[in-house]
Amino acid sequence: MTADLRRHLLDSRISGEVDTSRESNLRNIDRMLAGADGAWFGLTHSRDWSAAEVLQVMVEQVGIRADPAYRSGTDTIDPDLTIAALVRWRERLELAVRRRERVLIATGHPSGVFQLHLDVAAALEQAGCEVLRPDVHNWLWPWDVDNDWTRRRPRHLRCLGGVHVLAAGGDVHHTHAPEPGRVLLEACSPDLVIADHGFAGAALTAGHEVLALADCNDPALFVAQAEGRPVVTVPLDDNVRPHLYAPLSDFLLAGLLGTSQQG
Repeated sequence: MTADLRRHLLDSRISGEVDTSRESNLRNIDRMLAGADGAWFGLTHSRDWSAAEVLQVMVEQVGIRADPAYRSGTDTIDPDLTIAALVRWRERLELAVRRRERVLIATGHPSGVFQLHLDVAAALEQAGCEVLRPDVHNWLWPWDVDNDWTRRRPRHLRCLGGVHVLAAGGDVHHTHAPEPGRVLLEACSPDLVIADHGFAGAALTAGHEVLALADCNDPALFVAQAEGRPVVTVPLDDNVRPHLYAPLSDFLLAGLLGTSQQG
């Protein structure tokens, strides 16, 4: 099964030679270290980091190209690192089922990896965990800019199949911001958080254990992992076509119901 998954990761470009560019990877390291809005996903950090140190973290945890002189073109994610992190996810999900834990699930990517989050939410509920759906319907977050877009509706949180996303009116939105995650965590007390982007950053900052996903141009969660935070971050391209994540879901969830019956 692992060999089939590895082949799929390469064929789908979820890992291996990915569409995320080297320029984006390096730019986002610089943006994060400069404190650009949302680049840290709301995370605090224990010390100052240099660009060379963060690059080394990304080489070790993600498998991007190690040569610091390589500045443009495609970049890579090591499929073996992806699989190793998925194995750790699977072990933690099985523990959650045995313990009948309360799990909060959220994503800043309401496309792509959203499908994987949906699969995990459904499987956890079927196996006996409580997938949390806190009542946050009164929370509204205004748009940040005062221009022609002010006619757009304020943003809010919406739960789709147990997975929380940022929405506005009938639209769902990509976000790196930690504010929506903070609101969710003020309204519930999870044993485990499954998330990405600012939702994961907010959870780690609040002291929760997190299973996370991150692309090779999103270094913050890998830095948090290097600092010893309670997070397992799967390196992968987080926005390929949703159905391409199905083999990852199958790999994660194949034994979950059996774990439930054993518990």
